[in-house]
Amino acid sequence: MASRLLHRLRHALAGDGPGEAAAGPEAEQFPESSELEDDDAEGLSSRLSGTLSFTSAEDDEDDEDEDEDEEEAGPDPLSPGDGASVEDAERSPRADGQRGSQLLARQLQDFWKKSRNTLVPQRLLFEVTSANVVKDPPSKYVLYTLAVMSPGPPDRQPAQISRRYSDFERLHRNLQRQFRGPMAAISFPRKRLRRNFTAETIARRSRAFEQFLGHLQAVPELRHAPDLQDFFVLPELRRAQSLTCTGLYREALALWANAWQLQAQLGTPSGPDRPLLTLAGLAVCHQELEDPCEARACCERALQLLGDKSPHPLMAPFLEAHVRLSWRLGLDKRQSEAQLQALQEAGLTPTPPPSLKELLIKEVLD
Repeated sequence: MASRLLHRLRHALAGDGPGEAAAGPEAEQFPESSELEDDDAEGLSSRLSGTLSFTSAEDDEDDEDEDEDEEEAGPDPLSPGDGASVEDAERSPRADGQRGSQLLARQLQDFWKKSRNTLVPQRLLFEVTSANVVKDPPSKYVLYTLAVMSPGPPDRQPAQISRRYSDFERLHRNLQRQFRGPMAAISFPRKRLRRNFTAETIARRSRAFEQFLGHLQAVPELRHAPDLQDFFVLPELRRAQSLTCTGLYREALALWANAWQLQAQLGTPSGPDRPLLTLAGLAVCHQELEDPCEARACCERALQLLGDKSPHPLMAPFLEAHVRLSWRLGLDKRQSEAQLQALQEAGLTPTPPPSLKELLIKEVLD
């Protein structure tokens, strides 16, 4: 553009001489064409390089994990409102070819955006919400609290876990021993001999733990590993069981509810035992806190999980609790009574059966 203006200025100053008159039409027909084409081609190439950069599902997951705060993609570099692209296309002799390239780029980009949700597996999101230095003489450690969130609309109250560095390290070591191949590409923050309690170290480890758990969730073989399930759920169940046994039902109820939410998000490939134990804890706490309606709902959910399978040790206690709570609320209890009577007549459970609280206290969580 600057060259064109300089050419016109020279033409105006020099007048309409024979030489300039002869050169004028040719200059107007091809005004600095080579320079304009090179600039436009370079600009278009730089814009298309970002648009047509496709990655595999694994690469995309790694990119997302490197910056989890960025949830939305940037503006379309070849959007219809890109004035520079339209102007370039009008000035370049290869305008039709450029328009075709832009159209192809837009179509491929739209297809990629639409297919991302189906090609990339949905997984949980992790965020360290707090990190506190705990002094428990003679030891001192940092306790990291993570929010566990499902993809999609934000949870009203996301599940939370609190773990220390040694818990993460134990999980990493156990998974490395069992899954050498998948774990080879997953990084983990190494131990430090000094400066473990500085704000910089804590911040770096917080981000590293978020990415570490996100990478584990992205690999199906690791996502369903028993050690990973234990890392999330087992400490919560043990604390909830301990509080229930000591009669701190309100505090225990919050932990049972948090454990139930975690299991719902993680899935239960190992079987229904832990969900049933969690429902038993919820039912006991609700009953002790004078909320029979919620306690009965927990029993019904447990009986739905048990179904018509072979008798489970918790089947009779759940049936007995459901009968008692239904009678208290004035609701139908005939079906549960019939099932419980059938189990007793078959000699599959004692009369009367043990209560949920008794089984909950005796259960060994490992």
